[in-house]
This record gives sequence, C-alpha cells and structure tokens, in this order.
Amino acid sequence: MAHERIEKTEEEWRAHIGHEQDFQICRMGGTEVRNTGRYVNEKAPGVYACRCCDLPLFRSEAKYDSGSGWPSFFEGIDGEAIAELKDSAHGMVRTEVRCARCDCHLGHVFPDGPQPTGMRYCINSASLSHKGESSD
Repeated sequence: MAHERIEKTEEEWRAHIGHEQDFQICRMGGTEVRNTGRYVNEKAPGVYACRCCDLPLFRSEAKYDSGSGWPSFFEGIDGEAIAELKDSAHGMVRTEVRCARCDCHLGHVFPDGPQPTGMRYCINSASLSHKGESSD
C-alpha cells in the first residue's frame, strides 16, 4: 500500500524530534555509536515504528541479534514502507534505508542476514519508537 508523504521544514522536524543528536541521525543521515541505542537489546513484543511519522516499519518477530551493535531485522512489515537508496559515502557502496513516508534516515540494509530473507536491516534506535502489543 502506498503511504501518503509527510513533508515538514527543517525547523518543524527539529521541534518534533527535540534532541539534536537524534535530529542529526533522523534528518541528516547520521548514525548512533555502536551498542548505545535504546533498542539494541530490546526483547519486548510489538512493532517498531518511524520515530518521525509513526509509520510501522518492523515487527519484533523479525528482530534478531546480529552482533553489529544496532537493532537488526530480517524484514520490514510492508515492502512499501521502507525506501532504499544507494549510499556511496565513506569510500564504500551500501544501501541506505529511509522511511518511505517522511524520508527519515533509518540505517542500512545488507545481504548477510538470517533466513528466511537473508537480509540485515541495521537500524538506528534514534530513528525508531517501540509500540508494545495491544491487548485487543
């Protein structure tokens, strides 16, 4: 399903996100220091959504310990929720992943993850919010 785009000015994003370091990660493509993100060791069931627009991105069932130091997932919830872009910064070619609705920088995806997909979505905790399972 296509997701309606959310556009804001830099000032609006700064006010929405609050913390400057998180703004640098979410809106400027930065990365958090390895093993420092709040969701690296999170095991609670639920959904991980985009911190900027609340779009559901990953299910806790797809999260695994990759040993990378960042929350890792082998698949996203919706194939249209995560946009992939070529990233040739830092002298290497990688695939950057962003929220398809608001363009929040999430992290990168690599083809060295576990089955069933073989993918490793290596995501910054600063780009996510965790929603516990509802009791419905």
